Amino acid sequence: MKQTYGLTVNGAQVDVQAEPDTSLLLVLRNNLNLLGARFGCGTGLCGACFVRVDGAVVPSCDTPIWSVEQKSVVTVEGLAEDDRLHPVQQALLDQQAAQCGYCIAGVLVSAAALLDDNPRPDERAAVEALDRNLCRCGVLRRIIRAVVRAGQESS
Repeated sequence: MKQTYGLTVNGAQVDVQAEPDTSLLLVLRNNLNLLGARFGCGTGLCGACFVRVDGAVVPSCDTPIWSVEQKSVVTVEGLAEDDRLHPVQQALLDQQAAQCGYCIAGVLVSAAALLDDNPRPDERAAVEALDRNLCRCGVLRRIIRAVVRAGQESS
């Protein structure tokens, strides 16, 4: 039976109707038309669907909507402010670090969380922060360099 859930998504208060066990990913994509987070593995292991919930990076594919009621959700679409890209978004573009783009939304969410916690990460910190993000194209080294550069340029 569908219920109404209130949450904040990218700074906006929203009410969505869904079955209690509907995944946050499906609500974001189907109810709110936020298509950045992607379905990858469906078990929270690949990172393609990562979002932040109250500051923590979580897999939206196996996070039921009931568990995020009255919480703050930030998707890749919510990283930019006004017309200004988040520093990690700009760095990935500048470094041409993305290839196919399937994983990149989750990578950006993880990298932005890293920069919030550690504004000047070194390569090791970037590797650790992106450990849960699977990139099948093989551009992870470029992504890591871009994340480190984002910290250097934004400080």
